[in-house]
Amino acid sequence: MLQGPYGSLDRDRPLIRLPFTSFAVATVLLPLTGLIACLSLALMYHFEDSTYTHCRVSNYLPSISAAISRVPERYIWRCCIGLHSAPRYLLSAAYFNFYRGRFASKLPELLLSGLTLLCSLAENTGLLLLTYVSSNETYSVHKNGFIVFMASSLLHMLSTCKLWHVIKRHSVNPEEVTSYRWKLRLFLFNVSCCLAAAYFFRRHNNFCETGIYTLFAFFEYLVVFSNMAFHMTAFWDFGTKEVTVATPPEDKRY
Repeated sequence: MLQGPYGSLDRDRPLIRLPFTSFAVATVLLPLTGLIACLSLALMYHFEDSTYTHCRVSNYLPSISAAISRVPERYIWRCCIGLHSAPRYLLSAAYFNFYRGRFASKLPELLLSGLTLLCSLAENTGLLLLTYVSSNETYSVHKNGFIVFMASSLLHMLSTCKLWHVIKRHSVNPEEVTSYRWKLRLFLFNVSCCLAAAYFFRRHNNFCETGIYTLFAFFEYLVVFSNMAFHMTAFWDFGTKEVTVATPPEDKRY
């Protein structure tokens, strides 16, 4: 029998062990730093192009779609979103398993957790679609990706708040209560910003007033930042957990 260069204890030791809090922070920091970098570069080097609209009125902030559609902003954004997408899919599965454990005997909540999983997967997929197909390349595909992202994002936050409302009623864990309260606040803030952004976007298209598109862009930023903050609440939900990569025990290898 061949002997490896290390013993069985070394072989079975986890290859990677990462606190879930660090995992959650890194996952959110990727799109956050990418977006800030893209907005900064667009304002410094592509101000005229990124703030131009069909109305040809003064505008002072680029929309996110305009900010990520030029070079090098396009590649920075695609890199950050691509790197963060795999952990987001993993997080969707982690939440689904968590809900299944909490609601094993409650059919309505189990069905809602399944809907939450689908919305989370659709949200991440829509984000990838609108990221890798810019508005300057194929506008209809980019637009549909944005619609999928926004609709699934709002539905995901709503269903998540409902599930955590049920958890809070039967929980004495202060972190779970804190998580629910922040989820609810961020969801309501996100909805308010969505409505404000939609109002200013429609007003800009109808009346072409100076500065109105800037207000739309500002509230669009708040929509995205509050969405990131909502996902950051995983910091409380899985604060004591770890992300581990390990070899399976020898007696379980087939």
